[in-house]
Amino acid sequence: MSPFIAELIGTMLLVLLGDGVVANVLLNDTKGNNSGWIVVTTGWGLAVFVGITVAGPYSGAHLNPAVTIGLAIAGKFAWANVLPYILAQMLGAFAGAFLVWLMYYDHFQRTNNPSSVLAVFCTGPAVRNYRSNIASEVIGAFVLVFTVFYVTGAEITNSKIPIGLGSVGALPVAFLVWAIGLSLGGTTGYAINPARDLGPRIMHAVLPIKSKGSSDWAYAWIPIAGPIIGAAIAALIYLQLR
Repeated sequence: MSPFIAELIGTMLLVLLGDGVVANVLLNDTKGNNSGWIVVTTGWGLAVFVGITVAGPYSGAHLNPAVTIGLAIAGKFAWANVLPYILAQMLGAFAGAFLVWLMYYDHFQRTNNPSSVLAVFCTGPAVRNYRSNIASEVIGAFVLVFTVFYVTGAEITNSKIPIGLGSVGALPVAFLVWAIGLSLGGTTGYAINPARDLGPRIMHAVLPIKSKGSSDWAYAWIPIAGPIIGAAIAALIYLQLR
């Protein structure tokens, strides 16, 4: 499997299972309807585990443009590979969101709340205050990327395995994302990943969904800019401390 395909498939699985747990909790007449935030955060943590397990040996399993950019700033990933990785992550996010729509098609048809429908695909603020919202995403992504620098440990010399999240296995990062969701996710839904938010938001805009409503493009820049800024800060601090 090439790194490009690995990032695409890994991100697809991440979004399929991550957006899938939100659909299970929020859409009408599902078995998991109204099961709560613990289920959502646990589902997202396990989605990360699955995505990294599949993609890790082939691409390092970034699955997140903010992680890719943060690793490049820290000198742990080649800048020449940044755009191909981000493209693969976006395509994977499109595919994962499409599969969630297909999987839960009947339940989308039974759900008349546009806010719940949108929340399946992308994040939104609990309290809309753009300065606070972007600060939340910056902090969440900072915790993600800064911790990743330390859990990856020693340098990898095998040129077939790029340095990245997959270098330590999937479980530590899954717990990390779970912790971020439980502790920091209540303000904006902790996108901490531009592809995870933007790809499904675009799919929300183009798919035929009953009671769809707005895709909230006025907010869409927050889960793009915030994670990238947080990742850059994490990388710069890491470089000063090592």
